[in-house]
Order: sequence, then C-alpha cells, then structure tokens
Amino acid sequence: MRVLCLDVPASGATLEKYAPHMTSEVLQSWELYKSGIIRDIYFRQDRPGVAIFLECQSVDEAKSFMADLPLAKAGLLTFECIPLGAFANWESLFSAEFKNKK
Repeated sequence: MRVLCLDVPASGATLEKYAPHMTSEVLQSWELYKSGIIRDIYFRQDRPGVAIFLECQSVDEAKSFMADLPLAKAGLLTFECIPLGAFANWESLFSAEFKNKK
C-alpha cells in the first residue's frame, strides 16, 4: 500500500530545535529508503516541510515508521498519513470506441 505522509510541525517547533536531531533523522530516513519503505521524499513548496511516500502493509505501519523518526520522538512533529490506491477511472476518460478494448 502506498501512503503519503505529510509532516505536521508541533507548535513552537523551529529549525533551531530540529538541528540536534537532523543527523539521526537523515540516517534513519536513509535506512528506510534503502529498505524500500520510503519510496520518494520531497520538500514541500507551500511551507517548510516534507512529503514522504511510503510502501507499507497498512496506515498503522506507516504511522509507526514515522513516529519512530527522531524528530517525532522529540515531539517536534507528527505526520498525517494518507492511504493511496491505484487510479481506476482511466476508462471513464476514453471515448466509447476505446472503452472495453483489449
């Protein structure tokens, strides 16, 4: 299952408060990437933060991985975890002559 995880900074969280945890955050994230759990990670463009795509068995598993990251353990952020599925509506976009063709 693909899960989109959006960071939610804690009230009062600052880059200065993040700094002591960043090396361990990056190292642990890299391990998750190498193991195939983190599939993609992006910087958000609307505000400071990240959007992380995970491959997990469930949303609960994704939440567990995210809660185990150093910044989360330090109480500086949490994650909103959104389950995603395959886009199954392609065929509705086709004209009648292309529908149901194999």
